[in-house]
Amino acid sequence: MISLGVKSYRFSISWSRVLPRGRFGGINYSGIKYYNIVIDALISRGIKPFVTLSHMDYPQAFENRFQGWLSPEMQKEFVYLADLCFKHFGNRVKYWTTINEPNQQLILSYKTGIFPPARCSSPYGNCSQGNSETEPFIAAHNMILAHAKSVNIYQTKYQKEQNGSIGIVVQTSWFEPVSDSTVDKAAAERAQSFYSNWILDPIMYGAYPKEMVNILGPALPRFLTNEVNILKNSKVDFMGINHYTSYFIRDCLVSACNTGSGAFKAEGFALKLDRIGNVTIGELTDVKWQHIDPEGFRKMLDYLKNRYPEMPIFITENGFGDLQKPETTVKELLHDTKRIQYMSGYLEALQAAMRDGVDVKGYFAWSLLDNFEWLDGYKVRFGLFHVDHTTLKRTPKQSASWYKRFIDEHVNARDLMDN
Repeated sequence: MISLGVKSYRFSISWSRVLPRGRFGGINYSGIKYYNIVIDALISRGIKPFVTLSHMDYPQAFENRFQGWLSPEMQKEFVYLADLCFKHFGNRVKYWTTINEPNQQLILSYKTGIFPPARCSSPYGNCSQGNSETEPFIAAHNMILAHAKSVNIYQTKYQKEQNGSIGIVVQTSWFEPVSDSTVDKAAAERAQSFYSNWILDPIMYGAYPKEMVNILGPALPRFLTNEVNILKNSKVDFMGINHYTSYFIRDCLVSACNTGSGAFKAEGFALKLDRIGNVTIGELTDVKWQHIDPEGFRKMLDYLKNRYPEMPIFITENGFGDLQKPETTVKELLHDTKRIQYMSGYLEALQAAMRDGVDVKGYFAWSLLDNFEWLDGYKVRFGLFHVDHTTLKRTPKQSASWYKRFIDEHVNARDLMDN
């Protein structure tokens, strides 16, 4: 990180590492010691820690006892985790986010069921238990309230003394209507409402998007009066967004529509497509969900600026995944020109959005190292540094040298001018 010239490093707390059994099971002080070592090592090298409290994982005991995020008990557990982390790390951590990508976690865990706890129902997925048209929204309700209560704890108990800030991280994708028709434009807005706005609207305004209310009816939980007050009195200091890709959107509410991702009720009747005929949404890649569309990134940032005015934004993840095929060589992985093309285009789009008036405070590339990429395991590599998974040797890719030059030319040069 020092060689790159980065100013901050984002990492997440593993819930099970510090509280293996939750608030009634005792604190694992070895876990606390580990994170203290990480935080102190970063600060000693002039790198600011940017810490996320929860990144998908949680103690198995919660699932066994009360079905995890489907229970309001999870709110109490999360607040306890947050309070513990603020107490032990907050004197040095100045940037906190509560939950990483709750919208994506909810979809994968409770709607399609491909992530633990693997709950879903047809036609959204093939699971042995769950209900895709109710459970994602119950779990989201608990996540949103857990977030708000944790923000409230920080802002009332710690922020004045620790002088930090707190937000949340959602995943965003740009949704481009397939046509200029009123119904396709409305579908694109529904797609946003059932994705990032699903989480951000309650956090910012204390209510779910009207598109969700209209379509889901009683399946969408309602915030009680005291809960609305908690939301309105726990405003985040910033929002973090993880952004990688764009999709075309076709209306499925009033139009004849093929089945597919987005086409059903719990998704807003907004079909996601990567192409219309021979026209693709940006450049398609070997990673099936990632399409290179920098202009969509700019549009997404402008959209957020207009929907949530005066809210500072951190780009908490953005990067390019290389699919390692059986014939792929290490030399090819190190010569990652497509990643450089992707990052260059998206950073140019980011600069354009900032000229549009979007208040962007920082950018984090995903990721520093090749990592374990969920269901793709080690086959998809996002790192600026190549990792040999046998020897663990780390080798800078061409993109690492490019990123270092970018930081030198844009960030460090600007710092010199500011001084």
